[in-house]
Amino acid sequence: MASSLLVLLDDITSMLDDVALLTKVAAKKTSGVMGDDLALNAEQASGVRVDRELPVVWAVAKGSLVNKVILVPVALLISAFAPGAVMPLMLIGGLFLCYEGVEKLLHKALHKHDPAPAVHSVVAQPELTDEQRLEIEQGKIKGAIRTDFVLSAEIIVISLGTMSAAPIAQQIGALTLVSLAATVFVYGLVAGIVKLDDLGLALHQRGRAIGGVILKTAPWLMKSLSVLGTAAMFTVGGGIIAHGVHAIDVVLQGWASATGPVAAVSKMLLDALLGVVAGAVLVGISVLVKKLRPTAKPA
Repeated sequence: MASSLLVLLDDITSMLDDVALLTKVAAKKTSGVMGDDLALNAEQASGVRVDRELPVVWAVAKGSLVNKVILVPVALLISAFAPGAVMPLMLIGGLFLCYEGVEKLLHKALHKHDPAPAVHSVVAQPELTDEQRLEIEQGKIKGAIRTDFVLSAEIIVISLGTMSAAPIAQQIGALTLVSLAATVFVYGLVAGIVKLDDLGLALHQRGRAIGGVILKTAPWLMKSLSVLGTAAMFTVGGGIIAHGVHAIDVVLQGWASATGPVAAVSKMLLDALLGVVAGAVLVGISVLVKKLRPTAKPA
């Protein structure tokens, strides 16, 4: 009986080692997407009151965990029973990111006649009521969770691709670890970034020179993350589209290769450009459909 127990423990240890190895490989493959996820979510926390920054990050983090609880079993089931559906679903997600990116850039122009103010920042609008502040905050949280859903799906699909030959138990263990690690890593860093100004103030009050440097650079960091977050939507979305449509990918790879040593950067820029074009087309279709849709006549 003792020998059987030792064999069982050895099997468990071996499986955990395999899961750890699969997790390490998957984390390496998905690091780029996690970086985009970080930029996007740090941007979502900007524009809210200082005392609401961490609650907003925590709300999005909980939404991200729910996304992954849904996506991990769904991804495993689709991979097992309908592997051909993975890429079409990813393409839909990529197109959604591109649409969101362009719609965000054009929000003021597209919604200038809306009765509700097209405002994304509570800080910039001190005259807002508590209800309006809450509405903006909830909108930010919902938008961040929607975007996280697509990015989480890509992380899980890429991770699953690195372990497709592994036993199902190892796949479940590794995907669970990658999902949890991605959430903790991304939202832990986001929480740290949004509280940089508080850290800078505390250090400055203690006479530390680095505190003043942090206070000066924190606003610029948040502004840059806002730009990077929007750019990440197009880069990730365009990359998914290119990966899903082979002919487009071949053309973009050929153009990028022609730039020599900066081919990787060129490919990223081309993916982003593709994302902008795709998003603009979708926004144009959306606007056209809204204009053509018959408006209900008042009774």
